[in-house]
Amino acid sequence: MPAFVDTAKITVKSGKGGNGAVAFHREKYVAAGGPDGGDGGRGGDVILQVDPHMSTLMDFRYKRKYVAGNGMDGTGKRCSGKDGEDMVIKVPLGTVVRDAQSGQIIADMSNTEPFVLCRGGNGGWGNKHFATPTRQVPNFAKAGLPGQEREVILELKLLADVGLVGFPNVGKSTLLSVVSKARPKIADYHFTTLFPNLGVVYVDEGVSFVMADIPGIIEGASDGAGLGHDFLRHIDRCRLLIHIVDVSGREGRDPVEDFEAINTELEQYSPELAQRPMLVAGNKADIAEDRSLLEKLKVHVEAKGLTFFELSAATHQGVDALMRHAAGLLAQLPPITVYEPNYVPAPPELDTSGDVTIEKVDDVWMVDGPWLQRLMSNVNFNDIESRNWFDRVLRESGLFQRMEDMGVQDGDTVCLYNLEFEYQK
Repeated sequence: MPAFVDTAKITVKSGKGGNGAVAFHREKYVAAGGPDGGDGGRGGDVILQVDPHMSTLMDFRYKRKYVAGNGMDGTGKRCSGKDGEDMVIKVPLGTVVRDAQSGQIIADMSNTEPFVLCRGGNGGWGNKHFATPTRQVPNFAKAGLPGQEREVILELKLLADVGLVGFPNVGKSTLLSVVSKARPKIADYHFTTLFPNLGVVYVDEGVSFVMADIPGIIEGASDGAGLGHDFLRHIDRCRLLIHIVDVSGREGRDPVEDFEAINTELEQYSPELAQRPMLVAGNKADIAEDRSLLEKLKVHVEAKGLTFFELSAATHQGVDALMRHAAGLLAQLPPITVYEPNYVPAPPELDTSGDVTIEKVDDVWMVDGPWLQRLMSNVNFNDIESRNWFDRVLRESGLFQRMEDMGVQDGDTVCLYNLEFEYQK
């Protein structure tokens, strides 16, 4: 039996942009061809894509690092370098992506739309960009910017409308096999089910829903006991819970105590989950040795305002009524939860004490430095807050003061990699 893996930590890195080229057009009988160095190619992105055929995160158990391709350098004749190859990572439907450090949600892969997790670095400009009437032979180009790197946690939360909960061996897998085409392993011993199973329940033409059989929860599951703790996350999205309770009395258990024990575990795991709409099914009623146990559970459940069903999944008794009632409730309930991203990237910690080269070439101030590359790759120049942060880092680093000491004037052109701007004091 294949292992079921529903969490994984991976490192992803997008590609570095290629460097711009320094080249000049040379052609017979053309006296002044001019600069024609091409731009570097853009680094490849890291992209998440849902694969409907994947059901676990098993592929990430051994491979933990994913790196996109680097962009190629530009060449002469205004030829741009080839873009780096994207790294496409396939994940199961329902995978939630979190930042490993903060735990914040970056994306919820609950549809087939691809998500760009890390963007590749921009390619550097070739010298063709730097030609002006007063600078006709620019003998310089720009390096490509580095890609992004981050560590993320992938967490699979099943996309199911209905979750079956209850102690081990109460008949959850049997019920799923009866109402859908799912074929979970079924046997008369505890913990037969080792991982969640999904099945589509067809009630009527045009009426269906997805149901998940969650491995048996036991007392202490919310604290890590048993298998249930590992799989409680898979009922987070369920709009409706069906609580299966064994009323046969064959194991000497009290159905009311079992019912309350599971509810306590749900409450301790997530108070919000414990408030989810719930139907209660007293299963194995056909072999009940003491009907008073069933009646006792029914009275207890209905006193809490919950609907109770007498059930025998093995003989199909009461199954149709339970499924139709569930479908009716689902038609009134909100859609399956999709988690909204709440990840706010913290400003990177940059050591601005490193060397920065400042050189005036003709009428342009050229500024280069390793930490400037890292800074540029973390700035969104379409966002005013990001631009303000960029300006603040440059000022606090002392870069602008150095330039003023060297004679930079208002209106002078400053070039930082593939960004040109007019200097203003």
